[in-house]
Amino acid sequence: MTHDIIFSDATSLAALIRTKQLSPVEVVRAHLDRIEAVDPHVNAIVTVAEGASVAAKRAEAAVMAGEELGPLHGVPFTVKDSIDTAGVMTQRGSPIFKGRTPDADATSVGRLKKAGGILLAKTNLPEFSYWIESDNLLSGRSNNPWDLDRTPGGSSGGESAAIAAGMSPLGLGTDLAISVRGPAAQTGIVSLKATHGRVPMTGIWPRAPRRFWHVGPMARSIRDLALAFSQLAGPDGEDAFATSTVPFDAGVTADRKFRVGWMVGPGFGPVDIEVAATVRDAAGALRGEGHHVEEVRIPALERDFALDVFNKLHVMEMKPAFRAATAGHEEQMYKMTKTMLSLPDTSMDDYLAAEQAAERLRDGYAAYFRDYDVLLTPVLPVPAHKHGIKELVVNGETVDLTYLQGATVPLNVTGLPGLTMRFGTSHEGLPINVQLVGSWQAETTLLNAAMVLERVSPVRDLHPSL
Repeated sequence: MTHDIIFSDATSLAALIRTKQLSPVEVVRAHLDRIEAVDPHVNAIVTVAEGASVAAKRAEAAVMAGEELGPLHGVPFTVKDSIDTAGVMTQRGSPIFKGRTPDADATSVGRLKKAGGILLAKTNLPEFSYWIESDNLLSGRSNNPWDLDRTPGGSSGGESAAIAAGMSPLGLGTDLAISVRGPAAQTGIVSLKATHGRVPMTGIWPRAPRRFWHVGPMARSIRDLALAFSQLAGPDGEDAFATSTVPFDAGVTADRKFRVGWMVGPGFGPVDIEVAATVRDAAGALRGEGHHVEEVRIPALERDFALDVFNKLHVMEMKPAFRAATAGHEEQMYKMTKTMLSLPDTSMDDYLAAEQAAERLRDGYAAYFRDYDVLLTPVLPVPAHKHGIKELVVNGETVDLTYLQGATVPLNVTGLPGLTMRFGTSHEGLPINVQLVGSWQAETTLLNAAMVLERVSPVRDLHPSL
């Protein structure tokens, strides 16, 4: 029974709790036991919320009393440790913030609690959420539950590892260039980076550069992403980017035909043969379900390499915030913050040129979505890599490790929504995910298409054997 609980999705758990087939106390206890059993190997959990068991008892009493229940009533969830949680430490992966305990929840956390969710624990991340491996001086390095010698990614790597390992059914991560989609791909779970501004960033740090940061759900199933997003989306009156009132229906159904384009490049950098084959397999599966599918190119991605554009823009906007946060604590900085602060400033001419390139990228995607509903791409150029490497060798080509972001960062530069889900397995037994991209505010379309792929996926219900 415990195995069934820890590898169930949040939607199933909520239904079983609502119908009194499971108790919130049982569910929370099962996940706490799982944390105790496997986290010493994975190191995904930073802090267990002391109030989780008490909240589970209250949730059970509400069920027995016949009270009105929220859609996530009694379901535990975990939260990346850059997202504020009232009364539970939020230390941002840095000794500078050791012991920091917020008085208020981030908007996203508060909304999951309002839906009945129970905060279970905080999860690991790189220092200040700024790297593609989750390692820091305060809580150490997280490991991939599929292979402990490999990374679960960053910056939401602790979150991805916790969900993949059965320590949590649902979580919140943040995404600047890759950080909910890349880690999800490295551990074989699902995640959603919605349109920029759809989910408020209130109560999350860092905010700079605000126009690229997102917060989004990470989970086991597409229906969990839909359910969580339905609770998370909408203005909060504090985040000025969160202004969209476009409605979203969590009861999405995969019953319409889509116009789908797929590509593995050019425009992303080199892509591993197995990853490219998985994208083609997903395209073929959609075609087999009666959707219009064809290979495409997006000229804007070939003209302006989005990763270069992003780097020229975000460094200038990030460095002042990091200097302020670390002033007087320079000896407590980890390697990536030191690296970031040592990067040369972008010249004003290059900065303005990058702004124009970002606009061309947005225009290029707008032209694409005039003719298509969905874009299917890789998430990462390779499956989960070994810890501590500095370069990737992809099809014989050596590239900097930042090239992991080649297919994800265009969506941060443009603000487009992107979803990642597993659809393959490498010859080493590692998950391979694909990325689905939709037009701005078109999360319903994106989730509908993902449900089609999920239904025909050859790799459903696979879990690491920890």
